[in-house]
Amino acid sequence: MYKFIKAFCLTALLSVGVFAQTTTDEYNKNEYFIGYSNQQVDRGNFNTHHGFEGSYVRNVGRYFGIKGDVSGAYRKDSFNDSIVLTPGGTITNFRSESTNSLYNFLGGVQIKDNASKARLKPFGHALAGVAYNRSKYRTSINGAASQNFNSNQVGFAAALGGGLDVRVNDRFDIRAIQVDYNPVRNYGFFSNNFRLGFGIVFK
Repeated sequence: MYKFIKAFCLTALLSVGVFAQTTTDEYNKNEYFIGYSNQQVDRGNFNTHHGFEGSYVRNVGRYFGIKGDVSGAYRKDSFNDSIVLTPGGTITNFRSESTNSLYNFLGGVQIKDNASKARLKPFGHALAGVAYNRSKYRTSINGAASQNFNSNQVGFAAALGGGLDVRVNDRFDIRAIQVDYNPVRNYGFFSNNFRLGFGIVFK
């Protein structure tokens, strides 16, 4: 985690330096992204969550922008089992269900050539903020609810990564791929999550 914080600070300092050297006003001032997000959540092994991601970038220089980012990812699991409590006795059926939601609310900097007319436009970003993790658990025996448990946690989160945009015209691009390392602190420890996505960028 210490290495991540150093990388975040270094990216921000380099971004400010690039901004200071930028003099042209011929670049896109605003950028909006909406797309699909695949969250690989570290829970001892990686569990796949499906969801969305949206972001807004205010470019204050050709290569430097201030970015706000929101994502949500969701997963539902169920497990069925049965047991005979006594020899020759009746069968008891068990069912467990879990619903998990993970939201990231992040802000930071983005590095990208916002004046480029090239077809392929790579970018990188360094973001930090908070994550909200919500879990719901339900168990039932022979179809009758026996126990419900809800858990909500808010903790530090970050995203360090980037991707590739493909220019379509002056109004929008296709975000072909975005990959982020997304550490989240919940329940007193860090989850080394990863976030993948694609979608549309409006300018």
